[in-house]
Amino acid sequence: MAPLVLSLIVAACGGKQALPDALRLEASSPPAADPGGVGPAAATSAPLTEVAPGIGVSPPEDAQRSSSGLAWTVVERGPGGPTPSEAAKVTVHYTGWTTDGRLFDSSLQRGVPATFGLNQVIEGWTEGLQLMSVGDTFRFWIPEDLAYKGRAGAPWGLLIFEVSLLGISEPQRPMPVDVAAPPASAQRSDSGLAWRVLERAPAPGGQPGPNSQVTVHYAGWTTDGTQFDSSWDRGAPVSLRLNQVIEGWAEGLQLMSVGDTFRFWIPEDLAYEGKPGRPPGMLVFDVALLSLE
Repeated sequence: MAPLVLSLIVAACGGKQALPDALRLEASSPPAADPGGVGPAAATSAPLTEVAPGIGVSPPEDAQRSSSGLAWTVVERGPGGPTPSEAAKVTVHYTGWTTDGRLFDSSLQRGVPATFGLNQVIEGWTEGLQLMSVGDTFRFWIPEDLAYKGRAGAPWGLLIFEVSLLGISEPQRPMPVDVAAPPASAQRSDSGLAWRVLERAPAPGGQPGPNSQVTVHYAGWTTDGTQFDSSWDRGAPVSLRLNQVIEGWAEGLQLMSVGDTFRFWIPEDLAYEGKPGRPPGMLVFDVALLSLE
């Protein structure tokens, strides 16, 4: 995944950075999920073909069903192993059809698997893929209320997907238990920024100034617990200048010393101010300050 911290946290006033990759799929994958996080999207350029033989437009009698209305059959079992959590990213090959027998998207046709977060897709995918292990291929019948819910321009009605699970990547940083709001014990500034210290450096290092270049590891969540970015998951810290980031980061990181790890609750007016295509509302970040220049 390409580093995206500058597109993620660069000052929202006037920056022209692209929508963060973490709000889509992996940067290297084709657009098999909507940027808004609703699931595999219709690939309008894909050839329209009839449903493959043996795939019915309604679930067969032997299909398994959940209380939500999702139905599935196991096409092929892999060697077994762990199933993904809702917070995981998964890599899959898939093909999707509408019940009129038309294919609307297929990573197999593109020849490139898709990678995305299970908390960024339609509900039927979020539920269904948590039943699978790497190496499994399942066929899902996803009712409209677990799919696109009649949204204009999206595949309509009950959808049929055949999905092969190729890989699972669980987040390296767990979702904070206090992600919904800062606890009473959090410190607060007059600006509305809230924070608490997760870890202090054994020997405090230097503190950054407003124009410092810093190197950090970080993870970010919206208050519903959706992780939208993590340098820990990429396995590579990022360097950035504090006069180029959102106000909450510029203020918060100046409270830290090298070696510290803080958790910040950044209100929307110190983050992206409701700008389209940016993470909405108050944002929560865990940040480890590794070095500064």
